[in-house]
Amino acid sequence: MEQYVVKGGIPLVGEVEIAGAKNAALPILSAAIMCDEPVTLENLPDVNDINVLIESIEKIGAKVDRLDRHTVRINGSTIRNCSVDYESIKKIRASYYLLGALLGKYKEAEVPLPGGCNIGSRPIDQHLKGFKAIGADVQISHGTIIAKCRRMAGAHIFLDVVSVGATINIMMAASRAEGRTIIENAAREPHVVDAANFLNSMGANIKGAGTDVIRIVGVPEFHGCTYSIVPDMIEAGTYMFAAAATKGDVVVKNIIPKHLEAISAKLSEIGCEIEEGDDSIRVVASKRLRRTHVKTLPYPGYPTDMQPQIGALLSIAEGTSIVTESIFESRFKYVDELSRMGANIKVEGNTAIIDGVRQLTGARVSSPDLRAGAALVIAGLAAEGFTIVDDIVYIKRGYEDFDGKLRGLGAEITVVNSERDIRKFELSVG
Repeated sequence: MEQYVVKGGIPLVGEVEIAGAKNAALPILSAAIMCDEPVTLENLPDVNDINVLIESIEKIGAKVDRLDRHTVRINGSTIRNCSVDYESIKKIRASYYLLGALLGKYKEAEVPLPGGCNIGSRPIDQHLKGFKAIGADVQISHGTIIAKCRRMAGAHIFLDVVSVGATINIMMAASRAEGRTIIENAAREPHVVDAANFLNSMGANIKGAGTDVIRIVGVPEFHGCTYSIVPDMIEAGTYMFAAAATKGDVVVKNIIPKHLEAISAKLSEIGCEIEEGDDSIRVVASKRLRRTHVKTLPYPGYPTDMQPQIGALLSIAEGTSIVTESIFESRFKYVDELSRMGANIKVEGNTAIIDGVRQLTGARVSSPDLRAGAALVIAGLAAEGFTIVDDIVYIKRGYEDFDGKLRGLGAEITVVNSERDIRKFELSVG
């Protein structure tokens, strides 16, 4: 089983290029099958979740051509099966986007209940509520969601909770329903906007994405297009925090700075220097950082996907910080792993109380999920000595060439497969 081994204590310096957003690419890939003409998607991240979804799309009959590492061409005209295979999709949460896409196009879909990282309860009741509102009969049988309808008609839908997945899924299905659909209390995340922009590029009529009210007028069919995925704000934020944790100087490129305002504001608040360019942000940390309080919230608030990373950073900041998780209840699993490295963190319910220590020390830790795994790598980069991170399969689900990009910034990190490889790395870097 692959692991990362990291030698800490080296400031990260240089420039890093950010890939396309995984959280935007997954629904956009799903929506691409709604068109019977070729659709070309550019700036796709080369990560495991994306590759699993592409394989699943191929298995239901869509024609997929990999033009290069970050570009695919998809033609949904050859789909003959609205039932998605469990084995091919069980590892990723975003399988549910195929529900909205298939239901919108074919008025039927059978998709296994989603998997993905175990970060707490993520019910899909709001997705199903929206599908039912536009005319679908939805049942769950033997671990599979089965949705069918004779006719889809627009409806007024108020989401009980802000849900990115439900907003996008309903938006996809409603874009092919008859009449007008209004989604209230809609999610406002950049990947919601990107999915809407992509659907509009295929001929959909969607207005209001990025606000809490989205208005959709259904259209009978879509046409082909070429579309480039938005940059990944979570990948960008992760490198920004790695720069801060190592007292580094890093320019994060190919980004939309506005998407990162909540992250930049926190880094500035705790003592980093932040310089914004048109499509870049420079993070400089020259001294020990200060304490802060942070609470995760739907966009434009502080993102839950950046909570473990700031937890790792604050574990070495001066003073006592409080991190409150308001989105997912099981997102503090990384705390026990950080404690192995000398962190002083106490979790009470949905709150972590972090007493910053001067120095973490290297240890053997295990990734409990995607973002927590990235946070443990950040901790390893800042720690004294060597850190071994197990279960990096989680990290590879959402970060393209993570170790390679970090090496490009001067980090001593590599992928290993055995104790012998670990010893060789330790001897080689001293």
